[in-house]
Amino acid sequence: MKILAIETSCDDTCIAILDVKGEINSPSFNVLANEVASQIKVHQKYGGVYPMMAKREHQRNLVPVFTRALKQAKLLNSKFEIRNSKQIPNSKFEILNEILEREPELYKKIIPFLRKYKKPDVDLIAVTDGPGLEPCLWVGVNFAKALSFAWGIPVVPVNHIESHILVNLLENKVKFPSMALVVSGGHTQIILVKKIGSYKILGETRDDAAGECFDKCAKILGLGYPGGPAIAKLASQWKSEIRNPKSEIKLPRPMIGTKDYDFSFSGLKTAVLYADRKVTNKNLNYKKEMAAEVQQAIADVLIKKTLKAVKDLNAKTLILGGGVSANNELQKQFKLEAKNKKLKLDIIYPERNLSTDNALMTAITGFYHKKNLVNWKNIKVDGNLSI
Repeated sequence: MKILAIETSCDDTCIAILDVKGEINSPSFNVLANEVASQIKVHQKYGGVYPMMAKREHQRNLVPVFTRALKQAKLLNSKFEIRNSKQIPNSKFEILNEILEREPELYKKIIPFLRKYKKPDVDLIAVTDGPGLEPCLWVGVNFAKALSFAWGIPVVPVNHIESHILVNLLENKVKFPSMALVVSGGHTQIILVKKIGSYKILGETRDDAAGECFDKCAKILGLGYPGGPAIAKLASQWKSEIRNPKSEIKLPRPMIGTKDYDFSFSGLKTAVLYADRKVTNKNLNYKKEMAAEVQQAIADVLIKKTLKAVKDLNAKTLILGGGVSANNELQKQFKLEAKNKKLKLDIIYPERNLSTDNALMTAITGFYHKKNLVNWKNIKVDGNLSI
């Protein structure tokens, strides 16, 4: 089956097309297209994502990104190339106008597209319905509704957090029970994965997510947005340039000693702010040292809490997901600490381009929930949707 996936939970406009052979227990995935339009430059000067600006950009980007994905998958076929092709009746466009009432710019773009191109060879539409920024989620969901109505393709809503976990199944086998750490700009959660579709949140952040902490600390240091890659780059330079580096900067590791699996990163951000105010010579070496300590503080807490959960519940696989999981130092230290603790544990994480938001993870999750079809009229979004 061919799955068209739509992901607009935050500031990336994502479309993917996935061809799946086989059944749930032994699928074979063939990626036909995986397109992403980033909005980093739009939000960079503000140091974070503004939901209404992101919504506007999704409206502008969806049809062009969709067109590129169909073309890449060789599924873009013009009606003018097909004799006696049936045009969509005007009555349908009236309903499409109602569906996309909140997205007038998207409506202006999708109507010419539907007039020009015929229905592609797609069996299922998967769309992210939460969690995320609701104005952004609605653009993707309404786009999915419009396509489902216009082309008669069934649609399945997909949980964004679950997608960050299941994208790992593209190239990995998982032993259950597994432990998942989903860590990004909006989420930091430790999740027990009993099996696909059966989850239990063991712990989560009580305030800032780890990725948000990276962003805010980077802003304090004048490193720009997004903060995670900027801090990782400087931290790597600090370690490579100084032999056996021992930072003179000491930051707290919030909640690292508590018996639960929860996190808190707001105090770390505040500690960086206060420490930075005391520094008069904020040269590049200082920024490298501070970046290394910020990264290590976050990594120490994530690793200790997650491996505690792994040991306590005898997990056989550790699944990392979310943008922060792409941090090379975090990956390296997870493996090293698991080895030091003599844990028999498979540690898996996606390729860098699949750790950040993308629609391929939506497509994979849609496949595993292909029986949970929903009438397009009934799809809603939930910015706080839980796994």
